Amino acid sequence: MGSGISEDTRSGTELLLPAAPPPPLPPRHLPKNITLRLYLSHLLSTWNSRVFEFGALLFIANLHPDTLLPGSLYALVRGVSAVLCSPWVGRHVDSGDRLRVVRVSIVAQRVAVVLSCGGLLVVKNGVGAAGKGAGGALVMGVLAVLACCEKLASVGNLIAVERDWVVLIAGGDEGALLVLNSQMRRIDLFCKLLGPLAVSAADGISTVVAIYVVLGLNLASVGVECFAIADVYRMVPALQEPKTHPTSASAPLEDQERIETLPQPHSYLRSIYTPISKYLHHSAALPSLALSIVYFTVLNFGAQMITYLLASGYTPLHISSVRGISVLFEISATWLAPLVMSRVGPIRGCLWSVNWQLLCVAGGVSTVWFSEDPKMAAGGLILGVIFSRIGLWGFDLFVQIIIQDEVEPGYRGSFSATEASVQNTFELGSYAMTAIFARPAEFRYLAVVSAVAVLLAAGLFAGFVRKRRGHLVHTPACFGMMEVKRRAEGYQRLAS
Repeated sequence: MGSGISEDTRSGTELLLPAAPPPPLPPRHLPKNITLRLYLSHLLSTWNSRVFEFGALLFIANLHPDTLLPGSLYALVRGVSAVLCSPWVGRHVDSGDRLRVVRVSIVAQRVAVVLSCGGLLVVKNGVGAAGKGAGGALVMGVLAVLACCEKLASVGNLIAVERDWVVLIAGGDEGALLVLNSQMRRIDLFCKLLGPLAVSAADGISTVVAIYVVLGLNLASVGVECFAIADVYRMVPALQEPKTHPTSASAPLEDQERIETLPQPHSYLRSIYTPISKYLHHSAALPSLALSIVYFTVLNFGAQMITYLLASGYTPLHISSVRGISVLFEISATWLAPLVMSRVGPIRGCLWSVNWQLLCVAGGVSTVWFSEDPKMAAGGLILGVIFSRIGLWGFDLFVQIIIQDEVEPGYRGSFSATEASVQNTFELGSYAMTAIFARPAEFRYLAVVSAVAVLLAAGLFAGFVRKRRGHLVHTPACFGMMEVKRRAEGYQRLAS
């Protein structure tokens, strides 16, 4: 009798419980001769970009020790160019041949850096009274233009390789795609940590030596990058197939009509409006916007947070140490994300990651407001920010998977470039916010705004999940399992 009731119980349980999801398939094995060449090209491109980005500002600061204006204007112009011109770069990526687009971006980056190094050496050697006269101002203007070219070429390379090439190399295998994305992000973080340290060490010997080091690295790597990426192109037949472009019907009809009625003199405004309109109406817009909003932050061990930590009593050595620990936590996220996705998938993993980031940031910011000891308050903030980096980069990786799956192949470049423009806009907004609350004592207001930005990001992604699935939490399944448990306990009592 007991055995019969037990079988009935199991049968009822099986009927009432939701079907278990099939076990995830292991990621498809990616040939090493392809991935090694892809990673080598990406490593050289990212390393040179990180070294130049940090080194140029360092060199300009050393060449103009009495004023922050040249370095500030240089960084501002570079950032604004990314905001305004990234959509144009994206259209070029979508319309051009895959290999040619990447090769042009590599060569353009290297040429811009080589010419910039030449200009910096000219300023160092005293044109226009060491950069203070008309000649020096002209050279600085040219350097700013070259920085814009390098930035846009870097954006083109990034969106072409990370948002298009890796999708085709993965061949539709979500697990393999996450493996590729994670390794590419690992390379980014490695270069982010060691690139500035390397150029700072060279600058410690001499600014001229450091400039020549950057120059030599770019001259030596351009051929290797081009040949490595060309080998990848030849080994993956999918990369050689012509791109499929989305039809105009993919954009909302009312937006198309509105664009067509604009007068011809407003073509430039139309060229800005069109990609933004298509971006905002795309199914992947919400997760992309959620990721972009987290760029509106000062909680990243950047210049603003470092100034606050110094004012709170921490030494440069302390700050360098915790910054290194933070990068290690970021790198750990690239190993944790594949494990999480293999169990819960990218959408739920994304939801968990952004909420973990929100929890850590909120905890860190609360110490800034409620701790009376400045050093303790800053210490709590440091812990919160360090642990939040796991959520941030997990969120980044999962959103990237969603975008790669959602965006049409012929629209990936334009979408990613518009996303980069939005991200740069939020990043510039964080700098503007710092200009308003410039004193270290006012940093807590910046911290609150940064936490609110993460809250908005979590809300936007929750909206995406609810729109996609109709719910955030599987409450019916939970209640169903509770009901099954109560019935099983009742059967057990009847059987005893």
